[in-house]
Amino acid sequence: MTLICNEHVIQSVADALQYISYYHPLDFVKAVHEAYEKEESPAAKDAMAQILINSRLCAEGKRPICQDTGIVCVFLKIGMDVQWEGDMTPAEMVNEGVRRAYLLPDNVLRASILSDPAGSRKNTKDNTPAVIHTELVPGSKIEVKLAAKGGGSENKAKLVMLNPSDNVADWVEQTLPTMGAGWCPPGMLGIGIGGSAEKAMVMAKEALMEPIDIHELRKRGPASSIDELRLEIMDRVNALGIGAQGLGGLTTVLDVKILDYPTHAASLPVAMIPNCAATRHAHFTLDGSGVAELTPPSLDQWPQITWDVGPRARKVDLNSVTKEDLVNWQPGETLLLSGTMLTGRDAAHKRLLSMLEKGEGLPPGVDFKNKFIYYVGPVDPVRDEVIGPAGPTTATRMDKFTDALLEKTGIIGMIGKAERGQLGIDAIKKHGAVYLMAVGGAAYLVSKAIRRAKIVAFEDLGMEAIHEFEVEEMPVTVAVDVNGTSVHQTGPAIWKQRIAEQHAIEVT
Repeated sequence: MTLICNEHVIQSVADALQYISYYHPLDFVKAVHEAYEKEESPAAKDAMAQILINSRLCAEGKRPICQDTGIVCVFLKIGMDVQWEGDMTPAEMVNEGVRRAYLLPDNVLRASILSDPAGSRKNTKDNTPAVIHTELVPGSKIEVKLAAKGGGSENKAKLVMLNPSDNVADWVEQTLPTMGAGWCPPGMLGIGIGGSAEKAMVMAKEALMEPIDIHELRKRGPASSIDELRLEIMDRVNALGIGAQGLGGLTTVLDVKILDYPTHAASLPVAMIPNCAATRHAHFTLDGSGVAELTPPSLDQWPQITWDVGPRARKVDLNSVTKEDLVNWQPGETLLLSGTMLTGRDAAHKRLLSMLEKGEGLPPGVDFKNKFIYYVGPVDPVRDEVIGPAGPTTATRMDKFTDALLEKTGIIGMIGKAERGQLGIDAIKKHGAVYLMAVGGAAYLVSKAIRRAKIVAFEDLGMEAIHEFEVEEMPVTVAVDVNGTSVHQTGPAIWKQRIAEQHAIEVT
């Protein structure tokens, strides 16, 4: 019999969420570094360099790896012999821990959780409630696995009910390219096979809590059909050439994790959930002795990466740039942006268009003429920061607004994460605009380029308010040029062919 205090659960959850907000798992850091060392695509190598530099900066500064500090997902295994000191339920304890972690003044985490999801979508202000899976098990301890799952990767989750004779690896290979790069590769794939539809999804999520070890598996050889499937999927996915940030390259996934469960004879449920470049999870056990201890990793474990695009980058003054200047920007070209830009995400886009449709005009103080809009929902600043981590959000969510905003506001360019859909590309080409890509998973690094920030409209939207940023040499890539050429289409196609040619040479 073990007596576990409510407060110990609460504080352990809070400590773990703070810990994973700024410490990548070291197995992930090692895997990205190994991929970086092997990468032959300059664009993908640049992206991984930014991810690794950002990771080290966050570990040093104890600030979030990504501005999207996630929806909290928790797996609890509670021993049946556990007794409680206190009258809170496990869910109440977890949610109090989440609340405490996300409101910690020294490292405020972004509140992203909205109640009434199909209606008013009102922010809960403290990132509660968490998504909690609870299981009673033999014993007198509590095992906790928790993660902070970013929306960009969570939105790419897939579920299919295959026929029993269908091939799982075929489905993964066919499905992954349809997910785009909004999940911020390189990352992991969690796959759940069997059970029922909801069981497969839960297994896929829990699989992402496991460490990266596919290189060890490859060395020792597969010992089961699941091992064989992991290796097959890993090889087939990386042969697609999607690469880091979807720019084309050798490494798209760092590992494939699979959990399975017995299923109905007529069924083959398969779920796939990716983990992003802001992989964040922690595991701890409570045995009644107190709050869980999480040992900080040594900074020596991070590689020393240098990244300087200055000599090959085009410097752009956002305060004087015109539509005519955009014609000379080439797909895949690196730019360093300086000057002022405005921000806006889904909620701001929707409200702006509503105002324009009603003839109300733009909010006072908001002038988009010849300006760039940055798709971002930043973390609040602490101490002497101008702004907290401020990496890009998934750009495809803004595609449906793009044509109208380019036509009615004078915007000439957009900055976001990953690719644009065809609807967005068509609007960009139609209006002679451009789309620039900032690296997802490098939010703290990006924030270092922001010299001044203020809210200029829609303050009630919280992190989705419209900000004005003054930036200095913010690095971005020309992802869609004025002619509608997208590097997220050309890059993976080139690298898929190169990988296939190399494989053919090795086979012969």
